[in-house]
Amino acid sequence: MEKIKFAAPCLMGLEGICADELRFNGIDSAVAENGRVIFEGDFNTLARANICSRYAERIQILLGEFKALSFEQLFDETEKLPFEDFIGKCDAFPVKGHSVSSKLSSIPDCQKIIKKAVAKRLGRKYGTSWLEESGAIHQIQFLILKDRCSILLDTSGAGLHKRGYRANGVSAPIKETLAAAMADISRVRPYSTVIDPFCGSGTILIEAALKALNIAPGINRRFVAEKWDCIPDEAFRSERERAVDLVKRDSEFTAIGYDIDDEAIELTKENARKAGVGKRISAEKRDIRDFVCDLPKATIICNPPYGERLLDIDSARELYRIMGEKFYKREGYSYSIISPDEGFEKLFGRKADKRRKMYNGMIKCQVYMYFRR
Repeated sequence: MEKIKFAAPCLMGLEGICADELRFNGIDSAVAENGRVIFEGDFNTLARANICSRYAERIQILLGEFKALSFEQLFDETEKLPFEDFIGKCDAFPVKGHSVSSKLSSIPDCQKIIKKAVAKRLGRKYGTSWLEESGAIHQIQFLILKDRCSILLDTSGAGLHKRGYRANGVSAPIKETLAAAMADISRVRPYSTVIDPFCGSGTILIEAALKALNIAPGINRRFVAEKWDCIPDEAFRSERERAVDLVKRDSEFTAIGYDIDDEAIELTKENARKAGVGKRISAEKRDIRDFVCDLPKATIICNPPYGERLLDIDSARELYRIMGEKFYKREGYSYSIISPDEGFEKLFGRKADKRRKMYNGMIKCQVYMYFRR
């Protein structure tokens, strides 16, 4: 088989980080685009990207892209794609997708057309007029953006942000992929001490620990493509073994979480244990008003509550003022705070040394970074 083309959709603002990570993992062809990263490889590449990517939302096989101005064009172009390379005679192939700023705006109609085109192609290739779809699921996804259609096969199943350690969470948790990105831009290292004064269910602390110890985020979960007959078992087996070998067991990383909610403290401890980093993370009840730290160095990363999530806007802004007092300039200290409030810097009391635009769900945010003394 020729090289397979892949797409890794990611949160807006994480494209460059996602591409860098894939290249770091030996996938040299990774190129960042708006909202996704494109790369090429084989089945081992597919397995490695699923197991190791901290920032991608999922890994898809990009079967083809074409202009689609009519349903006839959508059908004809879809039928040309090599679905039989991945979908067996008895496999299921449901269809779902999105259309944005395109003439073909009816999602149900697009689903039907694509389904019929795939069925016709597979029926002709397998010499049958009936496809029972009783086998492994091959989820076909489509995106029609400004009349250009991408046809993809999902290889991940549940989104890659679902690492498996956070079965429960407190209100308004930060997404794992975003938390991992915050750890990356905060330069978390194997020797770092990370503190989150609003730890919630511990996501930022856990993602920082996984990064510092180089534990692949998907090392303990399964992916839908593992059930596909076209993929040899050895692909996922060898890539998991590689990921295990790369874990930095001698890391000196530690993390501390604080929260005013007893339930959040217990969730942080429980989730850290599930993630395999329980010995690296401690958590205790403490209000930001009582925040003190006498460590020689610390990396402080947090997602404080704000008006659109938990607190009313006035209460959230009062928190920013308190944080500005507590997070003062110190040798060896850095602070990364995500917020959608455009007035954050004024409330905090000083301009950020660097800002990074990211999205927390659908909420446009900035990560305000302070690291200069």
